[in-house]
This record gives sequence, structure tokens and C-alpha cells, in this order.
Amino acid sequence: MRRRLHPTLLGLTAGFSLSLFAVATASAQNSTGEPGSPSATATIPGNQLPPPTPIFGGQIETNAAGSKTWWAPRVVPPESAPNVLLIMTDDSGFGVPSTFGGVVPYPTMDALAQDGIAFTNIHSTALCSPTRAALITGRNHHNVGFGVISEQATGFPGYNSIITKDKATVGRVLRDNGFSTSWFGKNHNTPSFAASQSGPFDQWPTGLGFEYFYGFVGGDANQWQPNLYRNTTPIYPFRDQPGWNLVTGMADDAIGWITQMNQINPSKPFFVKYAPGATHAPHHPTPEWIEKIEAMGLFDDGWNALQDQIFANQKNLGLFPDDLQMNPWPSDTIKDWQQLSDDEKKLFIRQVEVFAAYSAYSDHEIGRIIQALKDIGEYDNTLIIYINGDNGTSAEGGLLGTPNEVAFFNGVTEIPVEKQLELYDEWGSEHTYNHMSAGWSWAFDTPFPWFKQNASQLGGIKQNMVVSWPNGISDKGTRRDQFLHVIDVMPTILDVVGVDAPQTVDGIPQAPLDGESFAYLFDAENAKADPPRDTQYFEMMGQWALWQDGWFLATEVNRAPWVSNASPNPDPLNNQVFELYNLTTDPAQANNIAKDHPDRVRDMRQTFIREAAKYQVFPMDASFTTRLAQPRPNITAGRKEFVYTRPMTGLPQGDSPSILNTSYTITAEIEVPEGGAEGMILTSGGRFTGYGFYLLDSKPVFLWNMLDLNRVKWQGSEALPAGKHTIEFDFEYEGLGGQTLAYNSMSGLGQAGTGTLKVNGETVDSKKLDKTIPVILQWDEAFDIGSDTLTGVNDDDYKPPFALTAKLDKLTIAVDPPKLSDADRKRLEDAMKRASD
Repeated sequence: MRRRLHPTLLGLTAGFSLSLFAVATASAQNSTGEPGSPSATATIPGNQLPPPTPIFGGQIETNAAGSKTWWAPRVVPPESAPNVLLIMTDDSGFGVPSTFGGVVPYPTMDALAQDGIAFTNIHSTALCSPTRAALITGRNHHNVGFGVISEQATGFPGYNSIITKDKATVGRVLRDNGFSTSWFGKNHNTPSFAASQSGPFDQWPTGLGFEYFYGFVGGDANQWQPNLYRNTTPIYPFRDQPGWNLVTGMADDAIGWITQMNQINPSKPFFVKYAPGATHAPHHPTPEWIEKIEAMGLFDDGWNALQDQIFANQKNLGLFPDDLQMNPWPSDTIKDWQQLSDDEKKLFIRQVEVFAAYSAYSDHEIGRIIQALKDIGEYDNTLIIYINGDNGTSAEGGLLGTPNEVAFFNGVTEIPVEKQLELYDEWGSEHTYNHMSAGWSWAFDTPFPWFKQNASQLGGIKQNMVVSWPNGISDKGTRRDQFLHVIDVMPTILDVVGVDAPQTVDGIPQAPLDGESFAYLFDAENAKADPPRDTQYFEMMGQWALWQDGWFLATEVNRAPWVSNASPNPDPLNNQVFELYNLTTDPAQANNIAKDHPDRVRDMRQTFIREAAKYQVFPMDASFTTRLAQPRPNITAGRKEFVYTRPMTGLPQGDSPSILNTSYTITAEIEVPEGGAEGMILTSGGRFTGYGFYLLDSKPVFLWNMLDLNRVKWQGSEALPAGKHTIEFDFEYEGLGGQTLAYNSMSGLGQAGTGTLKVNGETVDSKKLDKTIPVILQWDEAFDIGSDTLTGVNDDDYKPPFALTAKLDKLTIAVDPPKLSDADRKRLEDAMKRASD
């Protein structure tokens, strides 16, 4: 029954409502247009997001003719708020771009530096997911759940890869303050266990305040055939476009979105987060870019000469004093160039030319976006922040580089040079998941030591960036050297656009920002001003540091990034060799003076402990590979049987049934039509590791792709006749499985097992695997039933999508994890005790 208001009450309500617009907009900072009209706008104080719904300010009578309409003012940003283009590249060290002394041409960054300010002293967290979480939230990475990458998440607040609701992103804040918001490229901030079609989607870009997302979920992506999403829907734009590459495809989509937003509403500013995959492995430039770099001969003299050239360039640019010393080449770990064989030199030059081509190609495509801003007349009114790298250059290719980065994460760190040379002409193509040798990585971090992952070394955390904003920066072509951190970027953006950080979002009180605005450094009179903070901690997988007023306390590196299965430090807080540097006089971290300042070392250690406790760094964990393999929440947790009755594609690895380090049985009930059948029944992974269960010329096949190094196939010898059949693959695993990870032991992973292929209950093939995949399948590929979405596990047998032409009645996966006996536990406990001793 509809409730009626008495006419007297209606009159009173109407009378009051005439004055309510003033009440409704009293908290607005600025208003335009006739109050209550469709064209009325208002800025909001932003302390509460979304803003409260204004009280109706019109007049309501019993009929529309005697009533007065009223529209809530449209929320707009403060007047003259610029657009924002936030760019962050991947795995690129200080010495990569030409803007900061590198030899790789970066004409886009060079031009922006001439139009703005070059910042030489901004810092990352030493790893990708953590840096990106800090960037978009303005908080330290542990403080937003990203102590490590999402694939290594553990069940502690600082490490669970969940950005909690009390820490809204810059996208959310700007969206609710009237900006159009978007995110292009890498999204490594959705938990790997929440990346499926079933959601939840609150940790996806569209759930974090970004209205439009075009990119990939995870740490890296095949640029030729990426696991690409538009918002939360998988898309495959490359399928019918030979030569399509995500580096260009992403720029095209960003240009399209920016142009569309400007055409629809040119008065509404936009915020774009642009995060290309370059230069994270796989290094996938187009052949044209490889040819351009190859013709330049930049690397023919080797990595020692490259380091010398970059260092000389940096001094010529005035980035460092002429008498600056840097660490000597680490010859005990990475050979000097002249010690290499001719084959090694040939391979390594090919590796780095492809890396440099990928990097230059990415900068070129960013330049197309900048040109698009100019074409629509928005360049002068856009704050552009171009950050080179989310950490230092990656050395995860190991000392020899690799044609398959997936192999590295499964403990295969040195594929022989002669084997790699077989792929020389394919390097950078869709047939490689390539990474270069660590020798180049050391040179590209010049003048700083070490690499990505090493949070205690400047080579891991020291980045650079340029900021351009023609309407707001008059001190063009200058440089700033103040200490900054990526947590300072969000506060700076809010400061520039005139928006305060909210106090509540969706009714949830917000934690304060950890960063500080550096917008004051845009003014020439503040060129030598103090940095926005005096203390900053760093920690990554048990290696840690503290910066304090130019002093840098660092732990000695105890694990190189390519060492994936070393026994972890049992006490990473205290079981360390400590180093101390005065970066004011020794900016390259070359002269350890810890012995001369024991009191400062002691005091800075205590400061680090306070910062670590404040920002959720504890409990510290120095493990690497064991964390990749540990169980974490997902839709498969606790389940031992999975049943499917129709085709399904695109389920990410983190949310699909895992058959690693366990016994399992996969049973397919199918009906073969007259004339035979072919196609994929089930696959997970792809060209660089994974498995497939399929029909080939009506014969059943089960295949394990072992890191693209070899393929093991079980196959029936006879074609299946028309009719119903039950095909089964049973695998008996001989190891102890993931239970050993509780003891920080990999001993139970990747062990042997025997596979048996059966048709209608009869064995048709049986083989033993001496080793199995220990840690992870190809993470940018999916779990697919009924077809294969991206790359195939065996190019010799089929090409995706390889749709199943038989009728699938039922597919069942049953897993039977190993059981740990008391004797097994005792043995593992003893081994852990010996390791800690």
C-alpha cells in the first residue's frame, strides 16, 4: 500500500525545499549554473566519498504543472584542474633511458624533460606489484598488503596482496571528484586468487576506481598473444591481425579512449594510468625495432664498455660529479666481457638488442599518446608524470639469459648457450619468452649496484622520472635531486588538481597517506628545497634498508635474484651483515663506512624496526620460490574433485585446479561423431610450459610441455570409433608435495611420477617422468576446456583454438595430494634445523 502525505504536510515540505539548495551545496567549494538546473555543477570538499546525496531543492505539489523541478549539481573537479597522465614502465633501471645518460633512445622522455623537470632521485620498492600498489595508494607497499608480488602472497596483513577499503586509490579519489579515470596495461595488483570470471572484482582496476581498464592481469604478458582484458572481459584482438603487438595495441586503445572522452565532454578532465609491459620479460618488440637497434651497434663492445659509456654520459649531463666512484664490476659473479666465448658474446648481444628495441619501441608508442594530447589541444593542460621503471633492471634471466622466463621460476636458471643459440633468429618473437643476461642488467643500473629484488641496493630501488605540465611548470628543462619515493606521487597529483585526500570512502574512515606532495618542487625558487621527508624504509624478501637524511643503512646482498631455491635467511631482521653509506658524498653506494659509525648503524637499525612495525613489515620472510608454491585462498581451496559439463575458457592459473606436486586423475567422457574428431579437451598453460589433453586424428593424447625444453606425450595408437568413450589420464606422484613448504623446503616439489593413459578402462600408454614441474605453469595462460585460447602446448600437433569436435559429456579432475608421515615430518624438521644452524 502506498503511503500518502497529508496536503498540509505536502505544503510544508514544498516550502522548506525551496531553501534546501543552499543547504545541499553549502559544503561545495564552487558552484556554476542556475541552482537546480540541469547545467548546475559543484566541486566538493572531498572529505566524504562519494559525496552525500543533496536534499531535493525543488517543489512538489500533487501535479507536475504546479511543481518545480530540481537537479542535483553535477560534481566537477576544481576549476582549472589539469588532466593527468601517469606513466610507469617496467623493470627499467636508472641507466636505461637516454634522458638520464643511457644509450637507449628515448626521444619522448627527452622531449618531456625539455618541457618540464627531470627528477633524479625517486625510489621504488625493488619489485613490481609492491611499487605499483604504493604508486596508486600513496602508502607504503606493506601498508597496502603488497610486501611481495601477488603470486607470492601469504596470510599476513603486509603480504596478502589485498588493498584494504581504508586505503582508496588515486583513481577512486579522482573519479568521485569528477574525473574520467582509466588504466592501461599492466595490472599486477589484483590478487592472483581473485582474477577469475567469478570475481570478486573489487580488487580489479574497475573496482579500485578506474572506470575503464584495458590491459593484462599479472606480472607480465606475451606481447604477441596477451591475456588481455577490457574491464573484466577477456578479449583477443590479435587473432585476425598478423603482426599485432600489445605495445602498439595498447597505445591505440589509450588514444581512442582519451580522444573519445574529450569529444564527449571536453570540459571533463581525465586521469590515465599507463603501464606498458616493457621492459619486463618477455622482451617482445617488433622486428622493425630490433633492426633499428641492431643497426646502431650500441652493444658490440660488451657490457663493461656499456657501463663505462653510461657513466660517462651521466657525468657529462651533470647528474654526478666527475670524481664520483662506483662499485667495481662484480667479476667474481658476472664475467668480464673479454672472458666470454664468441658464442656467448653473439647470444648476449642479441639478447640486449632485443631488450633495447623493446624499450625504445615502448617510448615511441608513449610518444604517440603525447602527440594525441597535442592533437586535441590538451597537452598544455595535462600533468604528465613519466616514471622510468617500477624497480631496477631485472636479472631474473640469470647469468646466461633465457629463452623462457617461466623456466627461471621453476628453478631452471642456466639453459646452455648452444641451446639458446638455436633460437637466435626467433629471439623476441612469439616463440620465445625471453630475458637477457644479468651482465647487461648490472650495466643498465649504472652507477648503482645490483638489481630488481635487491631492496638494500640502489640498483634495485633507484628510479628516475620526468614531469611535464606546460600550464603549471615554468621552470622548464631543469632538474631536481631531492629524495622522493613513489608513495609521493598520489599526494602530488591530488595537490596539483586541488583535491584533498578523503576522510571517509563508502563510509569507511581512511588511513592517512604515507607520502607527501612534491608539487612545491615545480617552482624555480624551490629547486634546492628540502625533500618532503627525512626517513624512508625499504624491504623485500628479507633484504632491507633505511634512508635517513642522506644516510643509507643497508643489508649486504645474500641472495642474487637468479638464485631461486636457496635456503632462506631464518632471521632476516638480525642475521645480516650491515652496510652504511653517506649518499650525500657517495651517491653511488660505493664506500661502506659502517665500521666507522657503529652508533649510527645501531640507531638506524632501531629506526627501521619502528618503521617496520608501523607499516606491517613484520613478520619478515626471506623465502622466494617456496612462497610462489604455497597455497593461498582461491576458489579451488580444499576441493579434491572438479566436474565440468560444458566448454569453458579463460580461467586464470591462480583460480584453476592445480595438478602440480600431487597425484591426479583426469577423466573425460566424450562422444565421437561419425567421421572422427579432434580438438582440445583440457589444457592449462601454453607454449612455455603446461599440459594438454586432446584428440589428434581421433587418437587420445595427453602431453606435458616441460618448460619448452622437451615434451612428453602419452598417445593411443588407435583412432576412437564413433560413439561414447571414457578417456582417463592417471598420474601417480612420488614426492611429498607442497606440505614440505611448511618447512621452507622444496624437497617435495617437482619429483617423479608415472602417467597412464586409458581408453574405456584399458591402458593404451604408460610413461614415467623423472621430474615434474615444481612451482608454476605459464601464468599468462589460462585453464581451458573445449579449446585453447592463447598459445598451444605443442605447436607440432595443433594451432589454437583447436576446438573440440567431439561432444563433451563430462570432465572430472580428481586430485590426491601426498600424505606426510611422522617420519617425513621428523626428517623435514631436522633438515630445517640444520639450515637454520
